[in-house]
This record gives sequence, structure tokens and C-alpha cells, in this order.
Amino acid sequence: MPLNWISKVRVMNWDELYAACNSCRRCPLCETRTNVVVGTGNRSSKILFVGEGPGYNEDIQGLPFVGAAGQLLDKMLAAIDLTREDVYIANIVKCRPPGNRDPLPMEKEACIVYLRQQFKLIRPRIIVCLGRIAAQSIISADFRITKQRGIWYNKKGIDIIATYHPSALLRDETKQKKREAWEDFKQIRDKLKEVTNNEQ
Repeated sequence: MPLNWISKVRVMNWDELYAACNSCRRCPLCETRTNVVVGTGNRSSKILFVGEGPGYNEDIQGLPFVGAAGQLLDKMLAAIDLTREDVYIANIVKCRPPGNRDPLPMEKEACIVYLRQQFKLIRPRIIVCLGRIAAQSIISADFRITKQRGIWYNKKGIDIIATYHPSALLRDETKQKKREAWEDFKQIRDKLKEVTNNEQ
């Protein structure tokens, strides 16, 4: 399992990270962004949620998951007794791709350095990849979300799982993906309890 994004780099502090992100010109997304969307939540959380990138509302407000997908994510967190204040939420890319298209490989490569920094600052025990883009960047380049979601991976003591992106659930007319995502979130709830108990 690659996970080569967790590399040996100098750890910035949060102020340095925000300054670096806000001044970043490592890829062309800097030309079209309104705001850089670094992340939000508990900087000491045991659990890190990673999506693919900001959408329209996120670009306007400078916060991740604040549109319809974010409202659904809030409900999913609440269903397992968590809030945004309990977790940390970030994305693979910090600037909105035009038209909400998938981030290009060079955009992901340019931006992953900032997620590495967030990982090193937060030091989570669990990573939840929200959707295919995040899973392919963190777990495996050929990750297939429909076949491999709900499976736990472990790298250097970090438990990692992928589930559907909330925006995919909003498009799910059959409700099948929502049922599967609920099973994933129950696993996440149980894993978090296990990690917490093991540390007591």
C-alpha cells in the first residue's frame, strides 16, 4: 500500500501552514479560486476525514463541506454521535477545480504536501477517505470505491477506511449507497471506540 504522501518533511506549525496555503501558486487552481479551503475541526482529533476538493459554497466561504454534501455529512456524523468539533475535515486539494471537475493529477501532487502537514500536526489514529479521489490518493491509485469501500487498511498504526463521498449519496436514487455508507459509519464509530479504549 503506497501511502507515500506521509513522507519525511519538516513539520510546519498551523500559522505557517495557513500562510503557505493562502499564498500557494503551485498549480493553476490558484488563478480561479476565491478562497483557499485548508480545513476545519478539532486539531487534536483522533479522526481525520478527507474529501477531494472544495465546491462552489466551500470556495465562497473558505470552509470544507458547507453545501448540501456538508449538511449530509453533518447528519452522518451526528448519527454516530460526532460533530464537526469532534473531528477534523480536510481535502486532497485546497482550491476549487473549475466546474467542480475532478482534480488533475498534477493538482493533487502539488497540493498533497499540505495534507501531509495536516496529518503530521493532527496525528490522527483514523483516516476516513470520502470518495474515490481521496481513496486513490491515500490508499491506492487503482482504488475502486464501489468494491473496496468499507475495508480497513493499516499503515504505521493508522487505521484507514474509504466510504462514499456525501455528494455521491445525494445522487443515489436507489438508496443502496446510503445503506452501505451507514454500515461504513457504524464501523467508523466502533473503530473510534476501540482506539479510544486502547489509549485509556
